[in-house]
Amino acid sequence: MKKFLTVLVFAAALAACKPAESRYASRAEAIAAQIHDPDSKYVVVTCHRGDWRNFPENSLLAIESIIRMGADIMELDLKMTKDSVLVLSHDATVTRCTNFSSVFKGEPGKSARVSDLTLAEIKRLSLKRAHNIVIDTVHMPTLEEALRCCKDRICVNVDQGYEFYDEVLAISEKLGVTDQILIKGKKPIEVVAAHEAAYEHNMMYMPIVDIQKPKGIELFNSYMEQGVVPLAYEVCWQRNDGAFEEACGKILEQGSKIWVNTIWATLCGGDGNDDDAAYLAADPGTVYQQYLDKGVSMIQTDRPELLIGWLTKIGRHSL
Repeated sequence: MKKFLTVLVFAAALAACKPAESRYASRAEAIAAQIHDPDSKYVVVTCHRGDWRNFPENSLLAIESIIRMGADIMELDLKMTKDSVLVLSHDATVTRCTNFSSVFKGEPGKSARVSDLTLAEIKRLSLKRAHNIVIDTVHMPTLEEALRCCKDRICVNVDQGYEFYDEVLAISEKLGVTDQILIKGKKPIEVVAAHEAAYEHNMMYMPIVDIQKPKGIELFNSYMEQGVVPLAYEVCWQRNDGAFEEACGKILEQGSKIWVNTIWATLCGGDGNDDDAAYLAADPGTVYQQYLDKGVSMIQTDRPELLIGWLTKIGRHSL
């Protein structure tokens, strides 16, 4: 099978019994090694927009918190400002996550779209916590600021942002963090291959496939039929009808890893299969173990402390 995706090559002579810190230059490098190893039993924990339960989502504080928890990947979203600076924002507008209406109350009709605001205007805004409390000292970070915080400490998943591939790669190369970034998308194989062919050094890439929707099925089948082997697939499904299990079997046979999202039930088969169900259960393993049993080794969560604690207890989260 052919691989068009960039693969880190780690020295085969490294003794498996040596501690991670002596085998790799940084923790981020050790995590990346697990992502590249389809046979690794280590379960990679990704935090959805950082620790948004305690700090504003996609903020430096949210990133710092999950690093201290021992998480492996910070999932973030990107938007471009009017003056062409990439900032961390899930929404196209800043109304939900900032105090925009207060700051610009004297300018009726002012657009709240990130693309209509300059970086200077963005930096005037304060971010809100999830329960709508404004934190005056916390502002929307640029991608460069976020990557400086993450450098060597944690890997990064760019969720919304594949359209900025060239700009993200330029910043990652400037900071020397390209190998710790996993960017994902739903683009056809040919589009991703052309992007990567334009550069000597690329970020990791992962396709997103919804295996119960026509476009997702088409994308998944194209990988299988063309024999293209990505590092991992992000698999989404809405109901448990056997489609997820069938896809897992094909992915593992192909030699890729499986990423699932337990953040919302609509992404992982329905009620009872997500983080909240795990939180309410006496043993979170009653929810999470089903994924490990199917070969899943990458989980995006909104309950990182819960998941990391359980994985550590069963010996699946020790570098």
